Amino acid sequence: MELPTPVKLVVLASGSGTLLQSVLDATARSGFPAKVVAVGADRTGIEALTRAERVSIPSFTVRVADHPDRAAWDKALTEAVAAYQPDLVVSAGFMKILGEQFLSRFTVINTHPALLPSFPGMHAVRDALEAGVKVTGSTVHFADAGVDTGPIIAQEAVVVEHDDTEDVLHERIKAVERRLLVETIERLGRGGCTVDGRKVTFREH
Repeated sequence: MELPTPVKLVVLASGSGTLLQSVLDATARSGFPAKVVAVGADRTGIEALTRAERVSIPSFTVRVADHPDRAAWDKALTEAVAAYQPDLVVSAGFMKILGEQFLSRFTVINTHPALLPSFPGMHAVRDALEAGVKVTGSTVHFADAGVDTGPIIAQEAVVVEHDDTEDVLHERIKAVERRLLVETIERLGRGGCTVDGRKVTFREH
């Protein structure tokens, strides 16, 4: 997979937008090989939209409740994103499963607070603690029709401390997640990658 430079990104978010902010900060740096052309959300009144507004980046909201079913919502989201002609869509804390129409149209990368394929789903940090693992971490992967099942692009481990609570561990994972996402976007922008089955290899220029 080769991407033009700079890579045009649409970032999707559902909440406070801390992952989005890390991407906005990175793309504001001189020479970074990507730029955010729009921010999309599935709800109104969230901090992620405010973050986009602060730096004059266009934003849009496509709410599930405004559509008769998920297929109609997926179609509307696809059309809203397509208007910005992105090279890559970044799901940055976007708490909705993307549908078939969307995924067939765009290349999407997603972050997950565990070392996939372990602990997929909404409660990855809690599940890791309950399993008693000594190491968990963060994953950046391509999104597909499954739940956190797409090919893994990058991972980094985070040690689980004996007194960790879910919130404390999640904060440490988030710090890694923000950096790993930016590094992944940068490497994709500088050289792209090769996807062979489930194996993803960066191509460095």
